[in-house]
Amino acid sequence: MTDDGVSIEVDGLVAYWGERKVLKDIDLTVRHGEIMVIMGGSGSGKSTLLNHLLGLLHPAEGHVRLLGRDLARQTPLEMLELRRHMGVAFQSGALFSSLTVAENIMLPLREHTDLDEKTMEIITRLKLEVVNLAGFGHLMPAELSGGMTKRAALARAIVLDPKMLFCDEPSAGLDPVVSSAIDDLILRLRDAMGMTIVVVTHDLDSAFKIADRICVIDDGQIIALGSRAEIRASRDQRVQNLLNRRAEEATLDTDAYLRRLLGES
Repeated sequence: MTDDGVSIEVDGLVAYWGERKVLKDIDLTVRHGEIMVIMGGSGSGKSTLLNHLLGLLHPAEGHVRLLGRDLARQTPLEMLELRRHMGVAFQSGALFSSLTVAENIMLPLREHTDLDEKTMEIITRLKLEVVNLAGFGHLMPAELSGGMTKRAALARAIVLDPKMLFCDEPSAGLDPVVSSAIDDLILRLRDAMGMTIVVVTHDLDSAFKIADRICVIDDGQIIALGSRAEIRASRDQRVQNLLNRRAEEATLDTDAYLRRLLGES
């Protein structure tokens, strides 16, 4: 954590896919212990922003700082050390199919610590308890339900007690009851462990249940940032379209359309 209580700082972030600018001057601050939800439609840039926060992509312009460190200026060893403070729960769970649930959760301990086998087993059982999977460590990933897979992924993400947790669509593909249980788990993790949590989701119910603040992205730009109440009260039509699941009406430029058909610039 930085001295001023800020865990994540994004300053003037610009990103391209080829010649297309996909993130446009993104400025975002996430405070320590805060749950920040990033929302936006398909192709809005939210996943690209998450990849920059994880250090998987480097900015074309601007800076991304985690715990006061500029990701683009870290050596590989420094980045490895920083990642020990980061937990990531992937949308699919990303569990290794050849390992049991317990072995999946224990893997970061094997890779990043010198703990003895007994201690790692105890920590793994504790994390299974935290995510309500006690007694299921012997199962293989193929034997888990969708909700159990998500919880196992969260257990692995927090096994090193990270300062920051990143969740990509944690409730995707789950029924409403299981999705609500995952939301409750995320809230408990923040309260019990004091982590900063960033969640990328398109699930409106989930977003408004767990978020301290919500960042809405459209066409690579932040169009709204604030508390749940502030987002609901936003007068930006794009935000209201997202909240009310309304499609934006496209304006057809006939001249531009004909030029595209003819292959003209």
